[in-house]
Amino acid sequence: MAGFQFQNDELEFVDDFNEFSDFDNELLAFSESSSPMSSHSNDDPFDSDVEDYFDICEGKSKSETTAFEAKNGKDIQGIPWERLNFSRDGYRETRLKQYKNYQSLPSSRLDLGKECKQVEKGQTFYDFQFNTRLIKSTIVHFQLRNLLWATSKHDVYLMQNSSVMHWSALRKRSEEVLNVSKPIVPTMKCPQSLPEPLSRVQISTMCVKDNLLVAGGFHGELICKYLNQLDVVFSTKVTTEENAITNAVDICNSPSGSKWVIVGNNDAEVRVFDAANFVCLNRFCFPWSVNNTLASPDGKLIAVLGDSSECLVSESHTGKVIGTLKGHSDYSFSSAWHPDGRILATGNQDTTCRLWDIRNMSRSLEVLKGRMGAIRALKFSSDGRFLAMAEPADFVHVFDTQSGYEKAQEIDLFGEIAGISFSPDTEALFVGVADRTYGSVLEFNRRHRNGYLDAIF
Repeated sequence: MAGFQFQNDELEFVDDFNEFSDFDNELLAFSESSSPMSSHSNDDPFDSDVEDYFDICEGKSKSETTAFEAKNGKDIQGIPWERLNFSRDGYRETRLKQYKNYQSLPSSRLDLGKECKQVEKGQTFYDFQFNTRLIKSTIVHFQLRNLLWATSKHDVYLMQNSSVMHWSALRKRSEEVLNVSKPIVPTMKCPQSLPEPLSRVQISTMCVKDNLLVAGGFHGELICKYLNQLDVVFSTKVTTEENAITNAVDICNSPSGSKWVIVGNNDAEVRVFDAANFVCLNRFCFPWSVNNTLASPDGKLIAVLGDSSECLVSESHTGKVIGTLKGHSDYSFSSAWHPDGRILATGNQDTTCRLWDIRNMSRSLEVLKGRMGAIRALKFSSDGRFLAMAEPADFVHVFDTQSGYEKAQEIDLFGEIAGISFSPDTEALFVGVADRTYGSVLEFNRRHRNGYLDAIF
């Protein structure tokens, strides 16, 4: 993955890339180029005034959009297209043409179309329910997007600047759960504990399950906190190497029933911690930086993805590689296990998701393609009925597994996608959008084929 250097406590990318950009800056620039009456100027192209521009046009815009308003024509993100000199469709067409997907291993993709499954789009499995800009998703690494988690159809956890926030979809209120800009003093002391508290951590990835919040940072930090407790229970640096970003964290049940925390880092190691006492049980080394790691539902296997076109499946107790998945043409950053433990989905910068049957890993079962960018996030619903697939920006795809992935819903929005998450009961799908003006959390509710339920909304 891209390297980093720190100067004056500010994070800077070493590698150049074109994938990450603020939608509001781009929208304003497009608006100005389309309007002969515009006299707006900005000395700093990264200091957007798009919100001021819209405030002047229509007064302070509302910070939320409801399903009722959307059905009556309001943009689900609150973007005032009627005030602009171009339509939403026109802007979408331009953005599709101009968007540049980031590649680590440039290669020809002319043959991708032959491999990719032909999908019937236009389905609606989840209906738009609500969008709030009272809380804004943020990201700090353009390749890492696991920064939003739903623990119920009413409770969402996400990164907002230096804080992990809890958003209540029921009360429409947010509260801070963890502030990583302050010194972090854990309550539990163990062999991995640091002599000095962590401070000014930049969260790169997170996971929230079973009352436990686990977050990873840019200097190899690992932070664990129980949601029902005020203080952090455990924090450490899993490595002291210079380029050792914590790229992935996972909370899972081991084959014996105990709880594990699995951590993947840029130092090419996967570490397994016992979540009861946070002792490191195992360390597994791999030939490249580990960008994503995820345990199978039974805890016996671990998917390991990283700076390679190949993905690995290893035993969780020994780290022994039992399968090598070949087919992608670039680096991988996301994965998801079907609840039955037989199907593994892998997301890659080659703009595809591949589905693998672990009983025969010689070739992928299906190849699913996005619209314009890498596949940065993947989630199966808990009942296995749907697979959600997020690109870096603008598009989330929801595939119906019962149709053999032949039917899909395409959620079309604007902005960088910080994360996606189904609620455990599958009734809600949440999408985090990272943008200076239109940063938000969108909620979609599962559509039921019951007339009386449909009539309510």
